[in-house]
Amino acid sequence: MGWSETVRNAEKLVEKAMKGNDASHDAAHVWRVRDLALSLARDEGLSSNPNSMQIVELAALLHDIGDYKYVRDPSEERLVENFLEEEGIDEENKNKILGIITGMGFKDEVAGCGIGEKSLEFGVVQDADRLDAIGAIGIARCFTFGGSRNRVLHDPNIQPRSDLSKEQYMKKDEQTTVNHFHEKLLKLKDMMKTQAGRSRAERRHKFMEEFLKEFYEEWNGKA
Repeated sequence: MGWSETVRNAEKLVEKAMKGNDASHDAAHVWRVRDLALSLARDEGLSSNPNSMQIVELAALLHDIGDYKYVRDPSEERLVENFLEEEGIDEENKNKILGIITGMGFKDEVAGCGIGEKSLEFGVVQDADRLDAIGAIGIARCFTFGGSRNRVLHDPNIQPRSDLSKEQYMKKDEQTTVNHFHEKLLKLKDMMKTQAGRSRAERRHKFMEEFLKEFYEEWNGKA
């Protein structure tokens, strides 16, 4: 099976598996992450290795299938593995792709898991996903997700939680949308794994800081 056909089949799987998701984690998010990951990979010198670029593209395309926030059926957790086997991806590359996907999450890293020596392919895919969570698009996605879960925009009496455990982080009902910036999004700039990711995160991070400053001033009637 040709590479372009495998990519098309992965795109079809994304559209089918993520069809019911809100716009913070939809197919458009996946296309952006794929494009960002390939762009970061080129910046990091991976384009001379076609196999690396293929690992990056497939991992980026498949990274949100079976996301715990949206899983409707336990069988969805095996969708990616089954897909890679059906597409005839060899064992080594299959394990690399699955390793990238399972190691990407913020909740595991914040709990001290998932840290250690990671491949450059892992770094560009994770950085791409995190870049899409910050900046203007990150702000839009954050409020979209909060709205989908009927979350309060902001409550000055609810302070952002510090030193989150994995279990605390996953308790989404305890968050306000604005506190999510402090609990996760503002931390992502310093968690980038690649130089290319770090340089792109600067502008997006600064934009979020400016947004929050304006938000608080308007909330408090000072703007």
